[in-house]
Amino acid sequence: MVKQHETTNNLTPEMFTVVGTRLEEGDKLAKKPVSFWKEVFLRFNQNKLAVTGVIILFLITLFAIFVPELSQYSYRDQLGVYNAAPSKEHWFGTDDLGRDIFVRVWFGARISLFIGITAAIIDLIIGVLWGSISGLIGGRVDDIMMRIVDILSAIPYLLVVIILLVVMEQGLLPMIIALSITGWINMARIVRGEVLSIKNREFVLASRTLGARNWHLIIRHIIPNALGAILVTMTLTIPSAIFTESFLSFLGLGVNQPIASWGTMASEGMGGLRVAPWRLFFPAFLISLTIFAFNAVGDGLRDALDPKLRK
Repeated sequence: MVKQHETTNNLTPEMFTVVGTRLEEGDKLAKKPVSFWKEVFLRFNQNKLAVTGVIILFLITLFAIFVPELSQYSYRDQLGVYNAAPSKEHWFGTDDLGRDIFVRVWFGARISLFIGITAAIIDLIIGVLWGSISGLIGGRVDDIMMRIVDILSAIPYLLVVIILLVVMEQGLLPMIIALSITGWINMARIVRGEVLSIKNREFVLASRTLGARNWHLIIRHIIPNALGAILVTMTLTIPSAIFTESFLSFLGLGVNQPIASWGTMASEGMGGLRVAPWRLFFPAFLISLTIFAFNAVGDGLRDALDPKLRK
């Protein structure tokens, strides 16, 4: 017995060989499991382009918030220096009325971002509710709701927006309403597709069996499980709304003067393109940079949420 006990004490892990499995697979199984959203964050963080987009949007938002408040100039002050080139006093130069472009371009960022984000939020609310109800109820209700969507999508989006802006007075609220009239259609279709694939899963059927109502299913099951597609669609809706606002403001259908948006500044800069090209360059550059950043973030979210790319 004593010899057997001494032999047992002399055993080491190196003397044994794992049979029937692989060490690498065992190490993976032994690791602490990572939650879905943490894995999404880690995958998103590995996408350098998407992280760059987040940093760009963060900096643009900071400048839009603080520059108009901390600057010695106002976006409407006429300083008596007309079409001055960029300098130490006026970093982005001045326009034909002597207003500081640096302050105006960051005040315009407030307007453009506010319009784009607000229109996207309205599209989100209407599209999620419409698509959820249509997909969950199904049958004749689904047919009627989706035929309405088909009719609205058959009408050119810009035509609807331009007609509404011509009929209504120009301003922030009419612009947001015009952008939201048919902007929710894409969101509704995507959410409906997600609902059709979710509503027949076991947890939804179990909730129905226990007496859960449609609103409970939408809020507690449908929307949380479709959140990935909703977030990606929303991040791609915001730059679309910003571009549309800039385009309409460029045509003279935007906000009223002296309020500045990137579109109105680009429209004003076109008149002095040969004399003062910086008046067009800075708002156009920021429009392009913002749209690029939102698209980069949207692509990063799409890749991070794609189950086919999960390891």
